Amino acid sequence: MPKPNHAPLTDYVEYPAPEMAQRAADFYAQIKRRRSVRDFSDRPVDRGVIEACLRAAGTAPNGANLQSWHFVVVTDPAIKRQIREAAEAEERAFYASRASDEWLAALAPLGTDASKPFLETAPYLIAVFGQAYGVGPGGEKVKHYYVQESVGIAVGFLIAALHHAGLATLTHTPSPMKFLNQILGRPANEKPFLLLVVGFPADGAEVPIIAKKSLSEIATFV
Repeated sequence: MPKPNHAPLTDYVEYPAPEMAQRAADFYAQIKRRRSVRDFSDRPVDRGVIEACLRAAGTAPNGANLQSWHFVVVTDPAIKRQIREAAEAEERAFYASRASDEWLAALAPLGTDASKPFLETAPYLIAVFGQAYGVGPGGEKVKHYYVQESVGIAVGFLIAALHHAGLATLTHTPSPMKFLNQILGRPANEKPFLLLVVGFPADGAEVPIIAKKSLSEIATFV
């Protein structure tokens, strides 16, 4: 068993209690403005912004620090077209036969359907993959732990970072998503987690009128 390699914690910053409370309130005020957008502009976004947000996602806590994620950033119009065509094929099957009546009723207030033009309109698609195992220098399998949890946390970081930068996002999860491996040339050890659509909202973009649960509904203090 190798000996842990540790170093002193030097980057932690503790704030005075009033500042801590204000920072928490400010973050909530900012993040509660975040909405899932389906009407995107084709305005370009500086690649440096995307790169910085991906670096932020890469800092997420994860199982055994194996960082079992991979992000494929798609800007090529031809590849976006392939992804849209494959995703819409799965979505048509979902709405026609795969989804239960209960599921379709839950989606009805959001106004979604099988048409996904945002997959071509938005300047960036980020396909997120979870790695079931890694591959060592000799080609051996390296087991990964808590992959779904780790990738989910990283995606949360990524969405928050993109919102903080002033961009809109949409999480898109056609099922199944194996077509992403084929289109993007990803290996067998990677499983698609979701597609993140990124860009600016279109002029006149609309979002569903929804409400979030109150704190007392989502949290219990014991």
